[in-house]
Amino acid sequence: MERIQVHSSAFGPNQPIPRKHTADGLNVSPPLTWNAVPAGAQELVMIVDDPDAPRPQPWVHWLIYNMPATVTRLPEGVPPSQRVPDPPGAVQGKNSWGKIGYGGPEPPRGHGVHHYHFKIYALDTRLNLPPGLEKEQLLASMQGHVLAEGELVGTYER
Repeated sequence: MERIQVHSSAFGPNQPIPRKHTADGLNVSPPLTWNAVPAGAQELVMIVDDPDAPRPQPWVHWLIYNMPATVTRLPEGVPPSQRVPDPPGAVQGKNSWGKIGYGGPEPPRGHGVHHYHFKIYALDTRLNLPPGLEKEQLLASMQGHVLAEGELVGTYER
């Protein structure tokens, strides 16, 4: 499977996520860019989760999908609405708090360093999914359609 390179001007690979992008700060999504989306890709999906959360499944921080494959970035501070103006056509799903949009790192105090996986997927089809999906629904719809993926991991500790 091909790899997509994911970057942020706010933090580097395996580096701390700035407070601004956490629940302890402004709780706004970080700016993200990527490249190497393969030819034939029709849609992009971003899933952000924390597998270090003290629960059986990773804590979901953000689901944004229905992004055109030509998009190469997400701006800082994507608003917490079902449909967003940038990128055009993108919609957001529910995080583990049951809310739409980005929810920044908020690990339990004293639980150690948590790793936040900003994962992007390039799909071979347009899913045209409605906003408000949960991670399991989104992953089920993506099954068999992933052409390439990539991730950027950031850390945070309280």
